[in-house]
Amino acid sequence: MPQTLLEARHVTKHFPLRMGMLRRTVGLIHAVDEVDLAIAPGRSVGLVGESGCGKSTLARLLVGLLQPTAGEVLFNDVPLGQLRGSTLQALHQKVQLVFQDPTNSLNPRMRVEEIVAEPLVIHRLANGRTLDRRINELLETMQLSSRLRDRRPNNLSTGERQRVGLARALATNPQLLICDEPIASLDVSVGAQILELLNSLKHTQHLALVFISHDLGAVSFLCDVIAVMYLGRLVEVAPTTQLLTSPWHPYTELLLQSSSLDLGTRPAGERPSSVQLPSGCRFRTRCPLAAPVCADEDPPLVEKAPGRLVACHFRP
Repeated sequence: MPQTLLEARHVTKHFPLRMGMLRRTVGLIHAVDEVDLAIAPGRSVGLVGESGCGKSTLARLLVGLLQPTAGEVLFNDVPLGQLRGSTLQALHQKVQLVFQDPTNSLNPRMRVEEIVAEPLVIHRLANGRTLDRRINELLETMQLSSRLRDRRPNNLSTGERQRVGLARALATNPQLLICDEPIASLDVSVGAQILELLNSLKHTQHLALVFISHDLGAVSFLCDVIAVMYLGRLVEVAPTTQLLTSPWHPYTELLLQSSSLDLGTRPAGERPSSVQLPSGCRFRTRCPLAAPVCADEDPPLVEKAPGRLVACHFRP
C-alpha cells in the first residue's frame, strides 16, 4: 500500500445556527460528521454528492482553513492542529486549494505575474531572474501566453482566470492539490482542457489530488477512487470503475441515475435538513430499501471488500 499523505480521522464540523436580533444559537448545522478519508501520493480521489452535502467544508478542513469540531486531519502523520509558525507555512506550501470561482479568488488589483509570483515570494522560493523564469514556466504549463503577465483578472476570460489560479496553486510545487468544483463555472470545452491539464500534472508531477465536482463524467476521467458524500457523511468509497459499474449504496445508485451524470439534478425525494437530521441512517427517508433497523441504527462506513467501503445495513 502507498504511504498516506493526508488523512482525515473522524473529522467533524458543526456550525452554530443563530437567529433573531440577539443572534442566539438555536441549533447546529451538521456540515461534516465522522469523515475518514486517506489520500496517497500520486493518487486522485473524487468527492461527489449533492449541493450542500459538506464537500466544500471538508475541503477547507483538509487544508486547515477551518478547524474541526472533533477529529483531526494529519499531513505526513502530523496533526494540522499541532502545526505552528514555520511548520504551518510549510504545510501551506505543500497543500494547495483551488476554488470554484476564479473571479472571486483572484485579487482584481493585481496583475497576472503578481498573482502567480505571490506564493513564490511568500515562501522565499524564488526572486529576481529565477522568479521571472518560474512565472513564465507556470504560465506555459497552464497553456497561457506570457503576454498575459501584465493583465488583471477582469481582462481575462473565465477559463484564463481559472488557469491563473491553477498556476498560482502549483507555484510552490505542492504534493497535494484540492480542487473545489474547478470546472463548474467553465464551458464544456474549456472545462475539458482543465481536466486534461490536471490529469497530465497528476502523472508528470506525482501530484495527489482531491477533486470535488457535480460532474461524475469529469470525476470518472480524472480520479482513481470516488468518495460519495450525503448530509455530511461518506456513504460509499470505491475504485472509480467499480463504483460506476456496480454501486453498492442506494444513494450512489440514485446519483448515477441522475440526468447526464450531473449531480446538479437532484435524486428524487426531499433531502432532510442538516439541522434536524433523521434518526439512524440519514438516507433512510429517501431510500427504497429502508427498514425499521435503519431508523434505529446509523450504519458505519466499513470495508466489505478490498478497497470498497459502504455504510448500509443491506449492501452489498
